[in-house]
Amino acid sequence: MPPTTTASSGQQPGKSGRKKGRRARLIVLVLVLAVIGGIAYGGYWSVSTVRASLPQTKGSITLEGLSGPVDVKRDGYGIPQIYASSDEDLFMAQGYVQAQDRFYEMDVRRHMTSGRLSEMFGKSQVDNDEFLRTLGWDRVAKEEYDTKLSASTKKYLQAYAKGVNAYLQGKSGKEISLEYAALGFVNDYKPAKWTPVDSISWLKAMAWDLRGNMQDEIDRALMTSRLGPKQIADLYPDYPYSRNQTIVQEGQYDELTGTFQQNGSSANNGLSGTGTGTSTNGGTGTDGTTTASSASSALQSQLSGLSDVLDDVPTAVGVNGNGIGSNSWVVAGSHTITGHPLLANDPHLSAALPSVWYQMGLHCRTVSSKCQYDVTGYTFAGMPGVIIGHNAKIAWGMTNSGVDVTDLYLEKLSGDGYLYDGKVKPFTTREETIKVAGGASKKIVVRETNNGPLLSDRNDELVQVGKKAGVGNEAPDRGDGYGVSLRWTALDPGTSMDAVFAMDKASNWSEFRQAASLFDVPSQNLVYADSENIGYTLPGRIPIRQKGDTGAIPAPGWDPKYTWTGKYIQQDELPYEYNPKRGYIVTANQAVVDKDKYPYTLTTDWGYGTRSQRITDLIQQKIKGGGKLSTDDMRQMQLDNSSEIAKLLVPQLLKIDIDDKDVREAQELLEGWDYTQDADSAAAAYFNAVWRNILKLAFGNKLPKELRVKGQCLWVDPVNTTGPVDDTDKVRECGQRDADQAQPDGGDRWFEVVRKLMNDPNSDWWKTPAGVGDRPKATNRDELFKRAMIDARWELTAKLGKDIDTWSWGRLHRLFLNNQTLGTDGPDVVKYLLNRGPWKLGGGEATVNATGWNAAGGYGVVWVPSMRMVVNLGDLDKSKWINLTGASGHAFSSHYTDQTGKWVKGELLDWSFSDSAVDKSTSDTLVLKP
Repeated sequence: MPPTTTASSGQQPGKSGRKKGRRARLIVLVLVLAVIGGIAYGGYWSVSTVRASLPQTKGSITLEGLSGPVDVKRDGYGIPQIYASSDEDLFMAQGYVQAQDRFYEMDVRRHMTSGRLSEMFGKSQVDNDEFLRTLGWDRVAKEEYDTKLSASTKKYLQAYAKGVNAYLQGKSGKEISLEYAALGFVNDYKPAKWTPVDSISWLKAMAWDLRGNMQDEIDRALMTSRLGPKQIADLYPDYPYSRNQTIVQEGQYDELTGTFQQNGSSANNGLSGTGTGTSTNGGTGTDGTTTASSASSALQSQLSGLSDVLDDVPTAVGVNGNGIGSNSWVVAGSHTITGHPLLANDPHLSAALPSVWYQMGLHCRTVSSKCQYDVTGYTFAGMPGVIIGHNAKIAWGMTNSGVDVTDLYLEKLSGDGYLYDGKVKPFTTREETIKVAGGASKKIVVRETNNGPLLSDRNDELVQVGKKAGVGNEAPDRGDGYGVSLRWTALDPGTSMDAVFAMDKASNWSEFRQAASLFDVPSQNLVYADSENIGYTLPGRIPIRQKGDTGAIPAPGWDPKYTWTGKYIQQDELPYEYNPKRGYIVTANQAVVDKDKYPYTLTTDWGYGTRSQRITDLIQQKIKGGGKLSTDDMRQMQLDNSSEIAKLLVPQLLKIDIDDKDVREAQELLEGWDYTQDADSAAAAYFNAVWRNILKLAFGNKLPKELRVKGQCLWVDPVNTTGPVDDTDKVRECGQRDADQAQPDGGDRWFEVVRKLMNDPNSDWWKTPAGVGDRPKATNRDELFKRAMIDARWELTAKLGKDIDTWSWGRLHRLFLNNQTLGTDGPDVVKYLLNRGPWKLGGGEATVNATGWNAAGGYGVVWVPSMRMVVNLGDLDKSKWINLTGASGHAFSSHYTDQTGKWVKGELLDWSFSDSAVDKSTSDTLVLKP
């Protein structure tokens, strides 16, 4: 029977939401006027339609399946704290409440992870569905549910699904979300019931966006069409271990015991010998280069098409695996004003509306064997439990480790099979039917090799090109062509869902480490704190390869030496730290451990440590100055805008003699600049334009078309390391990559590339032909810098005006928040109603306040600190948090973007945890009754 309600129905504005409530009513009025004017989306949206989906937040609702009453207490920002007396009731209520606020988002997510977007949005999504069906996330999730997860985890997933379905029962589409009313004009889609597998699949989508170096693997292979091995090596320099500190500094691998030990002792590692696989001592060589490169022409044709396919795949949390980072650090009580640890975290993910995160508290009224949880933090709508946050005893944060858990293989196809070890092996195949709203269904066949699914089957052009691809003498005969397959740890069933619940109730370091050992995919850097201790651990299913670092470039699938061994690094072999003597731990996607202290290859594509070292320097400045860190100090560090590449380049830029008075006027902005990228800074605007143009001139114009911005057509010269560039070799080529995916993106890999070249002012990389008009050619570093300063001046004149007094970084560096479906592809009036922004932001690429932008594509914000939190282990009620948007996914809710303004300003909200603090902050209380 449908849920019954009493008392108030409809959302009640909180204490801070009244002004935004008035704005919501204004937007409703605009909508009504749009309807009257005949420009609404295909029909009539009434005020009742707009209001129908706003959730009930007061009074009571009867839910069949509860064993006892559940209280849902929301604060002035609509953030819910749930109180129950059993685990099942707690997670059932979580499902119900998340569905109240975010079901449309949840529904889109599950259609993405299962490759069923076409059922909602029609034929435009068929290509994406084909690719996602080929990956088979939902198939793996179902296998996890059936064979890997604990009985208690299954019980919680079932309870969560029951809560979601209780919310859906008896509701029409427009009563669930406004977007369904819009979809109703083009198809008769109706949401299906939620299942436990729908929740598990989301972890696969998250793992896909955080998968590590797969894009680097593709890019390096694509570069071989225009660049030689030395030139590619220039663009992928080694990690600067001597300058930027690793995460783990006080431990190393012990060959005698076969475990990772801190300061020569395995005490307090918290694992007691647990592991996820059998280990062997792996090498770190890259001796697969010759064999793999022998098929370079085939790789070129296959990977350029594959890159296009990947760019179109919907993102879950990141920008398709490119450039995503995060900050997290923890400081021991010896260095804080409270005498207890402080923990900060701000994951850098794609800007989404609503935010990828949903804030929530899950509280057992009495913690016992019947009801085990008292936890709060950031959740994913559609998945039970808390992903990042704290309970009554411990706190934890996450950053992406970036370890290499994917390999691409070039496969030699032959009839109904593929070549392996000199023999033709049959494909493993399955047929998939894609249902299409408003159209006929489409059937596809998914083929898999021993290495994994054949991704290249999902592009007709790739199939044809693979049949014709030229290869070197060492590769097998062409036969029926070549394809590209994927080996990825997330395509094997795992236990990450078990890990979420185990971490949520862990009460000490040992229990936390045991829980983390279950978090196999995606591998994350986990920082830990309790009231007296701090720690770090690296979990994850990380493969041991026969040929060492085969993940640097695509490998020849026909050669058994490149097949994964089936062995993984055991958990007690993975790096960790517990109460290091220095009193703090910083993780910001830098190298985990010095390569000389560890025998395994985790990856060769770390972040280069720019953010992590800046955070470390800020902590050390405070400590060495005799100070103690406060919660607000941690917040201020999260907002640090300092540009490390500006510190390197500006002194040299100021030495360059500029004749043009207008360009010289812009150059003078850099004099006395403190390198901070505030939103109102003209100097930051000009420097970043110079940086963008340096990258374009030195590198971008010399990269193959597959890496450059789509539509950017140039006469391109390859870099020639044996002599000067020959102008007669110019070739006109147009870029093929989306602006937010193109190279050079300007991240800290490029910082390191330029840093190494600064001492070689006559490198061929600095040479570039003359530009249009009077733009001079460059024959050395300083001439290229001068050209970049000229180009930047006139680029900003076109964008911001000739008067430099009106320039500011925020005018260039803007954040738009778009609804991820109808807000990007719907009619203009729908986009207007669902989207928000722009906001002018400070920060920038590879700064601590990492408001990322792609230097090849422009200055707009591509990813952001998706949330910020600081946990105070001395008094949990003095912890702080903020979300990018708001709790609600309903466009006309007062909680749609009510946290964004504070997020932009760098403010944090109070984070209530204790019963008394939650009661004090509560605005609305809803009782769910059995």
